[in-house]
Amino acid sequence: MKAVMLLNPYLREESEYYQPRRLYRALEDRGVKVRVTPNAWTVHLGRYGIAEEFSALYDFCVYLDKDRYTARLLESRNLRLFNCAEAIELCDDKMLTHIALAGKVPMPKTYFAPLCYKEGAEAESAERIAEQLGYPVVVKECYGSLGEQVYLAHSAEEVRALAAKLQMRPHLLQEYIAESAGRDLRVIAIGGEVVACMQRMSAGDFRSNLARGGKGEPYAPTEEIRRLTEEVMRLLHLDYCGIDLLFGREGLLLCEVNSNAFFGGIEQVTGKDIAGAYADYMLREVAKKAE
Repeated sequence: MKAVMLLNPYLREESEYYQPRRLYRALEDRGVKVRVTPNAWTVHLGRYGIAEEFSALYDFCVYLDKDRYTARLLESRNLRLFNCAEAIELCDDKMLTHIALAGKVPMPKTYFAPLCYKEGAEAESAERIAEQLGYPVVVKECYGSLGEQVYLAHSAEEVRALAAKLQMRPHLLQEYIAESAGRDLRVIAIGGEVVACMQRMSAGDFRSNLARGGKGEPYAPTEEIRRLTEEVMRLLHLDYCGIDLLFGREGLLLCEVNSNAFFGGIEQVTGKDIAGAYADYMLREVAKKAE
């Protein structure tokens, strides 16, 4: 069996290569010949030719990027992607994630800022939304990862400043969950099932991401966590994901879903073989398609 692994072409930190290396070894150990290549100009310049070539040469694609255009193109040539293009699109845009799950999964109250195509947009709507949500209020860009592009505004002045800063970028305002300040749960799931779960904690930041200095510890997944995970993955058509859950006053709340979540930290914290579990899942799914 043969597979192609497409990487984000802008990886810079050594830690960002942990995931592709682990998946490469896991697949090779299971008899899969893997070609690893960045989703860069070498792919883009020959988009249609490359798509035809990939479809003819490979049984599936491990898609470790968020470029929805290449994903859609490869799927149009009947190449099986892990994850699929629709899942990548829904998870990459935090507002699309919220729209897809609203009313079906418990989440913090969320409002999106009107899209703006010219500078000088008014900030009054952001202030009105913040007043309804209460201070402090979380402001997030719709695109971002590793806890970046997420801000906490404590006053109308700070909301106005953020509205001015982000007016040309899609962003949203979200209820601040005080009970979960500096801590959350990161769940790694494959095929609708929880594979690993850890609690992340930060002593000095409202964000608990390990990349921002947070600490992790193993956390036993409850039935509530398993139910939420299964429903989120079903609604977003995911094969693999990282799910972030907040501790709300009346139960867990979904914060974000990452279709391409790094698993280096949680493998080290929990001792779970996530790469092996994902490789096994991909091979089972490809075998089903071939039947």
